[in-house]
Amino acid sequence: MLTFRDFSTALRKLEISRSSPVIAHCSLSAFGEVHGGAETVLGALLMAFNTLVMPTFTYKTMVTPEIGPADNGVVYGSARDANLMAEFYAPEMPADRLMGALPEALRTHPKARRSAHPILSFAGVNADKALEAQTLAEPLTPIHVLKNDGGWVLLLGVDHTVNTSIHYAEWLAGRKQFVRWALTPKGIVECAGFPGCSQGFQAIAPRLEKLVHSVPLGQASLQAISLGILVTAVQVMLKEDPHALLCSRPDCEMCSAVRAA
Repeated sequence: MLTFRDFSTALRKLEISRSSPVIAHCSLSAFGEVHGGAETVLGALLMAFNTLVMPTFTYKTMVTPEIGPADNGVVYGSARDANLMAEFYAPEMPADRLMGALPEALRTHPKARRSAHPILSFAGVNADKALEAQTLAEPLTPIHVLKNDGGWVLLLGVDHTVNTSIHYAEWLAGRKQFVRWALTPKGIVECAGFPGCSQGFQAIAPRLEKLVHSVPLGQASLQAISLGILVTAVQVMLKEDPHALLCSRPDCEMCSAVRAA
């Protein structure tokens, strides 16, 4: 069983300055049994770093209209039943279960704040500048702020398919973005700048192999990479091949739209 000390020791071995802000992604189950669960890992992260950010996305607010912009990576009129199940966004809405247990533990931490995006919110401790930078039109600007402040990405028991910062790098590189819609108490809100599919992101791993700090822990590992290095690597890869990092599923509406663009 892994303990707080195990995670604290592993995080120190990554050799990242405590003053460097980090954006973290985690699969708790990948490590095996963790004493204290998500709270243990969160405590270790907050002890290791002054500024911690995680995505706390809320996909349950999403609705799909009958008609909308062309080439938008979605089949209009296909989600009537799902629309009936959509929930109104509220700041206290839990992070989607797909995000894992750790983002929800961060969201509910007494020192945490959360950005206001009705689908793509982020939560963080000592991260007000990054969280306040987010807008409906540019939902990934918190990552922009973290990068400019010398930030790092932490992948705890997960790979790059959940690395939201690659979406930010795609946006910087000019890759096609999408529009989605969220149900809010003020009505249905259009959310521009919505990122595409991430299932092909692990293809970046070979380029980053010598640049990633990695420490084994339990049944998984901790990986860390500088946001600046990651963004540059993605931009170079997309310049070399505009179809890079797209998934191979023929039924993926988003990746098909990017290829067409």
